[in-house]
Order: sequence, then C-alpha cells, then structure tokens
Amino acid sequence: MKILFVHQNMPGQYRELIQWLAAQGGHELVFLTQRNPAPQISGVKSVVYAPHHSPAKDAYGLSKAWEEATGTGFGAAMAARQLERQDGFKPDLVLGHTGWGELLFFKEIWPDIPILGFFEYFYQRSGGMVGFDPEEPVSEHAPFLLHARNAVPFASIQTVDLGHVPTEWQKATFPDSFHDKFYTCHDGIRTDMLGPNPAANLTLGRLGRTVTREDEIFTYMARNMERARGFHIFMRALQKILDVRPKARVIAIGGNEISYGRESGHPGGFRGQMEAEVGHLLDWERVHFVGRVPFSSYRQIIQLSRCHMALTMPFVMSWSLLETMAMQATVVSSNVAPVREAVTHGETGLLVDFFDHGALADQVIDVLANPGAYAHIGPAARAHVVQKYDFLTRCLPEHIARMNSLVPEAARIKMPS
Repeated sequence: MKILFVHQNMPGQYRELIQWLAAQGGHELVFLTQRNPAPQISGVKSVVYAPHHSPAKDAYGLSKAWEEATGTGFGAAMAARQLERQDGFKPDLVLGHTGWGELLFFKEIWPDIPILGFFEYFYQRSGGMVGFDPEEPVSEHAPFLLHARNAVPFASIQTVDLGHVPTEWQKATFPDSFHDKFYTCHDGIRTDMLGPNPAANLTLGRLGRTVTREDEIFTYMARNMERARGFHIFMRALQKILDVRPKARVIAIGGNEISYGRESGHPGGFRGQMEAEVGHLLDWERVHFVGRVPFSSYRQIIQLSRCHMALTMPFVMSWSLLETMAMQATVVSSNVAPVREAVTHGETGLLVDFFDHGALADQVIDVLANPGAYAHIGPAARAHVVQKYDFLTRCLPEHIARMNSLVPEAARIKMPS
C-alpha cells in the first residue's frame, strides 16, 4: 500500500504503526512533517514542509487558531501536491493528525483518496483541563475562545472518511455527531519490549554510585514539568515523603518547557517557581532531576522504582502511564476520568485526589513502607495493559482492519499469519 502520514511532530502517535509497516516491506511510506530535521526511519521517506502562513501575535483571539490551522493546512496540501508532481507519489491512503489543521485541504488535492484522521481532543468549558485547577482561574471569555478553537475539528470531521480516537474518554469529549465516523482503539504499547527487570540499575552521577531495586527509589515522570501533569502537586508532596522515609530518593524525569497551558512568569519556568515555593523544605541530596533521558534509561529508572507517580489533570492519557504499568510499576495516579479508564484503584494502580498532596504523600509513603501489601498491583497492571493496549496483539489488528476498509482489496495490508 502507498501511505502518506501527516503529523507536524513526526512520528507522533504513529510511532509503532509506521515502524511495523516499514519492517514488513512492500509498502511505499512517506511522512510529511514540520519537524526539521525529520527523524530517519528505515523504509520511510521523510518530507519536511512549512506552514504557508502564521497569525500575528496580536491576531484576533476568536479566529487566531483557525488562521493558524488554515496556514498549516495549506502548507501541508502544497507539499502533498509537490509530492505528486515531482515524485509521482499519489497515496492509496492518508493518515494524519487533525488537531493542527494539516488535513484540511487534502480533499482539494486528492478528492478520491481516503483519509483516516486522528482526533485527539475537543475543547470544553468543563470536564477537561480548563477551569480544573483553581490556581489557574479562567477569564469569562474562555468558553468563547475554546469553542472557536473547535472550528478545526468541526472542519476536519467533514474532511476525513474515518476518524480514530485512542480512548473512550477522548471520544466522549467530542459531540455525538462525530461518533458515527469514529472508531476507538489505543495507538498501542509494545508490551513485548516493556516488562519488569529485577536486575535494573542506574548510575546517578551526583550520587557517585549505582542504584538498584535495593535502594528506596520513587519516581515521577512527565514530558515537561507543568501543571497539566501535576508537577506542583508532586513538589508539594515531596517534603513529607522524604521526611518520613529518610532513605528514600526521588528521580524525576522530564523537561522544563510547557506542552499544555500557560507558561509561568518565573524566570526559571514552572520548575523554578515550585522550587522557590518548597525548595527550602527539601533535602536536595535525595532529589534527582535527570531531565529528558533516552528511552533505555527511562525504562531502567521505572524498572528499579518502588513507586511511580503519574499525575495528570483531566486530559489525554499519556503513553508513559501505560508503559510504566507494563513494566509492573506500582503506580500512584490522579483520580480523574481519563486515568480511571486504565487504572482500577487497589487492583491495577492507586488513585488519589489530584489536589491533595498530603494524600499523595501518604500513599507513596505506605507503598515504600509496605511493599508486600502492594505486590499484587504491578503484575495485575501489566496483565491489564497486555490485554487491552498491547500494540501487536490488540491494537495493530484493529488499525490495519480499519485502514483496509478504506481501500480496494488489491491495496490492502496482509497481517502475518
């Protein structure tokens, strides 16, 4: 099959799917992205495009997101047209993320080519991140701005032939009128590459020695240290955990940028803001911020962790939650709807009120103090992820079936027997 993938941050949600397709051979795979330089995947041709237009910083708020989306969409469409004119590439199927408008004009280029669009999030005035944290009050104009942003998914649902949402919670954020075009299936987790490892170890440079599962390590991980992923709650819980467990050490993985929500006004960013608030209370000899680390190091850290904190506001469930569960971590997470879809309290993980940093600290302390009482959680968590979210056995067959349903029989992908 000839497939064009479109995602501004290649490979995005297509990480596992495109690598699997490339490994099968026999397919012509092209990836259109803004990421420059684009990642190199064997068997995949990467093509970098630029938005045709970007709105001014002071552009009218209610139309700014649409202006940006149309500029992005037109840039992607012109790149697709060039692919056909210069390289003779016309796909059998287009797969792409709808969130930034990249797919808006593809039917003007190829009206007869089916499009399978990834729908991630529909902005709401309640039930999501906006207005969830009282420390971040929203203006009275927020509902209007949020609804204006939804012009992009409203236009995209008319453009695609089929829509894909990863979870039931994400599906529920979209209006009922979208649902007839949706199928729900997670992107997929390679549980065959993720599992427990009693021999896991890691050298912490500042400590000057290797740590193992014999050490009392607890962990926190987010792409970036930000409110959306509960970094402020984590920081406020640290003092009590470290005071009650004098041998414990925390390893925190993640960057210092902002993925979701507004930036902090502190010169050190949100991490600097939280260090200014609680840093004087902490034993910094036992606090290790390691930044963004290679996947192999991330895996080792989780495998040697006795308790892992995966905090979030009501927002898209992160891959890392499922990955840590697949590695049999004892996960403490936030008691919010998207997490409850994957975690059952006391069975496959532990849930605490997002805002109650005291309860978070108490739960982590109890896991560290009484590991035997929680020994059942890790294996149950892994079994659940394997059953529902495994890429090869659960998610891949569904995605391939949906892709095949959009193309003629001669172009369909054959699954290995």
